[in-house]
Amino acid sequence: MSDVGSSVPRRQLGRLLRQAREEAGINLEAAAEALEWSRAKMYRLEGGHTSLRTHDVKLMCDLYGTASDLTEVLVSLAKESKARGWWHAYGEVIPGWFELYVGLEAAACYVRHYEPNLIPGLLQTPEYMSAVFATKQSRSPQEVAQKVALRMERQKLLARRSPAAPRFEAIIDEAVIRRPIGDLEAWRRQLAHLVNASQARNVSFRVLPLNVGPHKASVAGAFIVLDFPALGTRPAEPSTIYCESLTGSLYLDRPSEVETYVDAWQTLWKLALDECASEDLVSIVIKESYDE
Repeated sequence: MSDVGSSVPRRQLGRLLRQAREEAGINLEAAAEALEWSRAKMYRLEGGHTSLRTHDVKLMCDLYGTASDLTEVLVSLAKESKARGWWHAYGEVIPGWFELYVGLEAAACYVRHYEPNLIPGLLQTPEYMSAVFATKQSRSPQEVAQKVALRMERQKLLARRSPAAPRFEAIIDEAVIRRPIGDLEAWRRQLAHLVNASQARNVSFRVLPLNVGPHKASVAGAFIVLDFPALGTRPAEPSTIYCESLTGSLYLDRPSEVETYVDAWQTLWKLALDECASEDLVSIVIKESYDE
């Protein structure tokens, strides 16, 4: 399980425990009080943000009156969630709120990323990454280098063989490919890398032209749609929307929420230039940079 990471079983466990609590007719506050835990801890556990001891799972199942066969499954998931993915080696380089995402990304079979402000992380060059991470002035060169190393490690999933690499699609605003970083040559290399990366069978991107007017996704901001494969006899994890801010992140997996973002994605995909035209535009931008 460590190849895929502990995030998926941990999230499955949290979701199933929440369902068990709701089916038992016990609200979150009452459960927290009975277990002598804080409301915040209950939110973290049911959201899959932290692992659970098997002893605690049994306590929750006893409180909810969970059937013995389901209790057995939940205890098994708790044990699986202890597996440590490769990203644990990076320690404090990964904010706590981002660790769940790294695990989910590693487990996904289809990743869709809309990015109106930057080149998507999985398609960035080390030089571009450094320029992005260095915008936070309190970071030392060593911290920037650590974050670059982590992102480069994440990028390996696009070329992995086992499990199969996910399908990755990106929609990038035209303003992004026209917004250089300080090192002009490094910026050109980034644009060239964008085109080269899209030659892989599982990677593609489209550019949203500047002349596209307001649309239903205009206020969405950057977001990522993650879809997951079935694991053995278990059903696939629910598709999840990931949105990030300066201080944390948001995970949405309710069907209505996912449907809204997938609809926004489909709108953007249709409004964007197709893959060939997008690659041509990036090549034109590179050429224009030499003419200026």
